[in-house]
Amino acid sequence: MAEIIRSIRGMNDILPDVTPYWQAVETALKEVLSAYGYQEIRFPIVEKTELFCRSIGEVTDIVEKEMYTFNDRNGDQLTLRPEGTAGCVRAAMQNGLLNQTQRLWYMGPMFRHERPQKGRYRQFHQIGVEAYGFNGPDIDAEMILMTARIWKKLGLKGTTLQINSLGSTQARLAYRDVLVAYFESHKEQLDEDSQRRLSSNPLRILDSKNPAMQALNDAAPKLIDHLDDVSRLEFDSLCQSLDDAGLEYEINPRLVRGLDYYGKTVFEWVTEQLGSQGTICAGGRYDGLVSQLGGKGATAIGFAIGIERLIALLEATDALPDIPSIDVYFVAVGEEAARQSLLLAEQLRDQVENLKLITHCGGGSFKNQFKRADRSGARWTLILGDDELSQQVVGVKTMATGKQETVAWDALASYLKL
Repeated sequence: MAEIIRSIRGMNDILPDVTPYWQAVETALKEVLSAYGYQEIRFPIVEKTELFCRSIGEVTDIVEKEMYTFNDRNGDQLTLRPEGTAGCVRAAMQNGLLNQTQRLWYMGPMFRHERPQKGRYRQFHQIGVEAYGFNGPDIDAEMILMTARIWKKLGLKGTTLQINSLGSTQARLAYRDVLVAYFESHKEQLDEDSQRRLSSNPLRILDSKNPAMQALNDAAPKLIDHLDDVSRLEFDSLCQSLDDAGLEYEINPRLVRGLDYYGKTVFEWVTEQLGSQGTICAGGRYDGLVSQLGGKGATAIGFAIGIERLIALLEATDALPDIPSIDVYFVAVGEEAARQSLLLAEQLRDQVENLKLITHCGGGSFKNQFKRADRSGARWTLILGDDELSQQVVGVKTMATGKQETVAWDALASYLKL
């Protein structure tokens, strides 16, 4: 017998007993985004590798270690998207969407060749939100308040908002010199990755997850103390808007984000419920990315929510959404009854809006069909046999109470609307 082919490590199946929770969460996210006027955009999973090298940055773990990159039959170098922002910007530029302000969202799988662990997978799913062409910190505040409303709609608790400002490009360059001087003076304490980043991307050292680096990073000069005047005013205005809305937050001066294109506002929603994979939402401003990718400069801000981590947090805090159960399971004994049950089921679906009805298929004894009806969790079981067929009635059993009665075919729709 041939060996069973299994899924790729870190790329998981999402099974039928779990997908209803995904659907409920996705629906809630879409409803909030729609209420704020954001529209869906869809773009390819595969892009030219150059897109991510130019946007994310050549000297990042994602580009250096994690991207799924290959040459296609034409010799073009292509990459499975490791994140959504670059593809969304490319699509907006290519299709002329940046001629006016845009509020956009997208959802789907991303791919990174990481060491699989709980909360970190090689194929993972995100919902991403991007806004283009808006100046000033009001759109920053809107996005953060929108994420807070998402948590409220989901009944999610146990999250903390962290914010910071990375300032302008000029401020970061000046701060870079200060930071390099600090780390040079403590070079013997740097781990291997940090030593490599010291000459290429020293801000990434602050993003190190190595516990041995934490004390050194905590004592490092803070970018927020080296902001330019405009960035400082915008960050103060953002904080004031969040204060006015009564939204609690922490200013985290070590929050730098892992991607090169961020500047000014950055934020994350974090939790202690998921161990080391505690970031469930992250985002910020990336005003320079459009011009970096060859387009006419446009202001931009966005965030992404990891769906796997969000569902894991909902489960950890007993906040998973209620999943609507099956309303009706239709049991039919005999060939003619089975044919008639299909017709009656179609009529009921026409007459009763949003009715969730399973028609038993594949035959089997009455006893076995009733076992399946019981396992389905249906509110009612409809029973159609030779006697019911001759009288044009259906037996209706209320599963919670065991009560059973007979209902005429033409009265079924009214009965099931109770």
